[in-house]
Amino acid sequence: MQESIAQVIGRVTPPPGVSNYPDLGIIFLITNLIRLAIIAAGIYSVFNIIIAGYGFMSAGGDSKKITDAWSRIWQTLLGLVVVAGAFVIAAILGLILFGNAGALLELRIYGPPPP
Repeated sequence: MQESIAQVIGRVTPPPGVSNYPDLGIIFLITNLIRLAIIAAGIYSVFNIIIAGYGFMSAGGDSKKITDAWSRIWQTLLGLVVVAGAFVIAAILGLILFGNAGALLELRIYGPPPP
């Protein structure tokens, strides 16, 4: 008496509203990885500024420690400017080339339609 898994568990259907989203595969994965990297950069920046601020407060007048703390703060702010600037440049290029500011920010693969 060997029963199949479908007979034991039953049919599993997606919840309402989930079937409205198409199966995007690799595009969905890449988009989520980019979003995750941006969020990670923001979180890292916040922690880096907090640590640099703590180093600045605990410097105790030592000019080397103060210089290191300021250097860390400026490097963090520069990193945030680079991340934000990449989006601004992509939006400007998308607007110039395609007439849509989000054209380069929305990943799409062009090809034959699915069967």
